[in-house]
Amino acid sequence: MSDLRIRAAGERDIDRVLAFWRDAAEGTSVSDDRDGVGRLLARDPEALLLAERDGQLVGTVIAGWDGWRCSLYRLAVLPSQRRQGVSRALLAAAEERFAELGGRRGDAMVLDENEQAHRAWEAAGYAPQPQWSRWVKTLTL
Repeated sequence: MSDLRIRAAGERDIDRVLAFWRDAAEGTSVSDDRDGVGRLLARDPEALLLAERDGQLVGTVIAGWDGWRCSLYRLAVLPSQRRQGVSRALLAAAEERFAELGGRRGDAMVLDENEQAHRAWEAAGYAPQPQWSRWVKTLTL
């Protein structure tokens, strides 16, 4: 993975990230727009991590820290780049970030039906926590 570069996204990356998620991520979110990603970067400029190879965006993860919890979202890898260590490198960078901030546990949002993602998360040492369920309410449309 020496040719893989992990870095924090900047505002100039927003459109590229949104296009990437349409191709590489499973599902969409009410926050998947320029304003949503812009607010993320304004609130936590180091949260959105990008994996690049030869200048091409090949993976992302949001490693959000609110001072209490470490939250992982939008782990996505370009289909042609899967099973090449991209998600492992992104998660290692996210975990390093969390450790530096004092985080103690990473919580990941993973779609129930995304079996391929389950294997990637399990390989990274994550496991479902059956005693918890995610409860959501959309605040805006």
